[in-house]
Amino acid sequence: MARGWPAMAALCAGLALAGPAAAVEADVVVMQGLDKITARTSTFEVEVGASQRFGSLEITARHCDKTPPEEPPERKAFLEIVDIRPDREAIGVFTGWMFSSSPALNALEHPVYDVWVIDCLVRDEGGDSKDDAAN
Repeated sequence: MARGWPAMAALCAGLALAGPAAAVEADVVVMQGLDKITARTSTFEVEVGASQRFGSLEITARHCDKTPPEEPPERKAFLEIVDIRPDREAIGVFTGWMFSSSPALNALEHPVYDVWVIDCLVRDEGGDSKDDAAN
C-alpha cells in the first residue's frame, strides 16, 4: 500500500498542473446587429484584419478565437468600431473584447445600433468554413 502513494501523488500533481486547452484562433467573426430605429436585426461576417460596414458603423476585427470542443463554449473577438457619418468627422465608439456568452459585459453603447459577437469561424483554404459540429 505504501508503494502506491508516490504514484498517486505524481498523478495528482500532473492533474493539478494541467491547464485548459488552448483557444482556437479563427479567421472570421460572425456578428449580429440591431438597428434600433427600424427594429431590424442583421447577421454579418467580418474577416479578421478587415472591416465591414453596418449602418454608419465601420467594424474592424483584430482577433477572434473560440474554446475547443471539450471546454464550455465561448467566442471572443477584439473589435474596433468607428461611427462614420457624412456630416461629421469619424468617431471611435468602441475598442475592446466582446464575448458571445456575455454580450452585455463589454457592449457597444450607441444610440442607434447594437452589435454583438455570435461565433468565430475557421475557414479552410477554399474559403468555406470547416465543419465543426461540436461548436
